[in-house]
Amino acid sequence: MYPSRFRYEAPHSLDEAISLLHNGGDDAKVLAGGQSLVPLMKLRFASPELVVDINNIPGLSYHRTDPDGTLRIGALCRHADLEQSDLLPGAQPTMAAAAPLIADPIVRNRGTLGGSVVARGPGGRRTIPVAEFVTGPFQNVLGPDEIAVEAVIPPAKGVRAGGYLKLERRVGDFATVGVAVSIETSGDTVTRAGIALTGVGGATIAATEAAQALVGQPLSASSIGQAAELAAAAAQPRTDHRGSAEYKRHMVRTFVERILSRAHDEAGAKAERAA
Repeated sequence: MYPSRFRYEAPHSLDEAISLLHNGGDDAKVLAGGQSLVPLMKLRFASPELVVDINNIPGLSYHRTDPDGTLRIGALCRHADLEQSDLLPGAQPTMAAAAPLIADPIVRNRGTLGGSVVARGPGGRRTIPVAEFVTGPFQNVLGPDEIAVEAVIPPAKGVRAGGYLKLERRVGDFATVGVAVSIETSGDTVTRAGIALTGVGGATIAATEAAQALVGQPLSASSIGQAAELAAAAAQPRTDHRGSAEYKRHMVRTFVERILSRAHDEAGAKAERAA
């Protein structure tokens, strides 16, 4: 199927792009990587009258760290750039683990990232926490005349560890089950934790209770097992051709245990080397 007819504009500045979006209203869409928009247009799930291609706008393809460790990712930074980055391993282990598992190399070469998003519109810049940014599949809180120009990942307050595991039928497929875990530790104690689940609900699930079960104590077989059980309970899978709901819950449990056990073992190995 081919997309509906649309007007195409490729501005060379943010001000020009925002003006086009403002005039286009709800009938305009931004094209960055195009890995979500173009398939939706081909299926006619999206039929914008105006497509604003921001790839000619300079200064948006960066990813860099501030002196305090804050990671900043521009709107045109590709997944492949993050996959090959020297900045992520160690500082951002969960992102480093996820980057090579996003779709396939073709998609990663064009697709872009949004995190804790800095948006710019006619009224200036505003920062949107990632927990508030996504409202549903292919939906977010951006106004029709706003562009997400930067993702900001704050620095760790302790030693950061974590990972991402994905169950897929073939390379590039949507996740049957995906689990991301990030923790920060001070000494042996977990001070902050986050666990997110994909593929097991209508939207990404923040397994808050599972993450909180880790905080305030060292990683141990008991705390890891408790977090895994709570994460599995937070999942909302459905039985389909990819597997039963119970199988998907089992994989959530397994992935959480695997990521946290690896973090525990790596921390122990570092302690031994330091001794």
